[in-house]
Amino acid sequence: MRKRIVFATGNKDKMKEIRMILADLGLEIISMKEAGVDIDIVEDGMSFEENAEIKARAVSRVLTNDIVLADDSGLEIDYLDKAPGIYSARFAGEDTSYDVKNRIFLDRLEGVPDEERTARFVCAVAAVFPDGTTRTVRETIEGRIAHEIAGDNGFGYDPIFYVPEYGCTTAEMDPKLKNKLSHRGKALQSMKKILKEKFGEGSL
Repeated sequence: MRKRIVFATGNKDKMKEIRMILADLGLEIISMKEAGVDIDIVEDGMSFEENAEIKARAVSRVLTNDIVLADDSGLEIDYLDKAPGIYSARFAGEDTSYDVKNRIFLDRLEGVPDEERTARFVCAVAAVFPDGTTRTVRETIEGRIAHEIAGDNGFGYDPIFYVPEYGCTTAEMDPKLKNKLSHRGKALQSMKKILKEKFGEGSL
């Protein structure tokens, strides 16, 4: 049976990025919902890596013949002791819009100078393979918190994450550039190398 990758997410924006980055693998890449998996997953890990593996294992228990990937990502703001961290998606409530979440952080950092607004996006990607083995990678992108919301190319905290080298937020970047530089883009590229090493270029 031809291998496929099932990603443990229902986020359409995230799936769009994932498909772009992993396109050259030549595999069908679908979300857990598209695979017919509708389960509640309790992310009770204490790190991005643990939460990514929890999600991947939960879906893998249902789809035992597929390569299951999951990511856990978030924003760390140094001035706020690396908050929101692993609670990024749940900060201020999962149903709270990111417009509101982003405004909360801009308000908390009001008057804080640029040199103290350092932050990073973190992404861990876990893979559970049909043979039960797992691999996890972690990547980051460094930047700082902007003074205002800007850009509509991204999602989540992208509109307030400013990358000084490029003079813009990740929500203002061209999607191809963002996928090359971003925490998720780099983590998926690292995972892609693992997939090719494990299965061989020609057997995927």
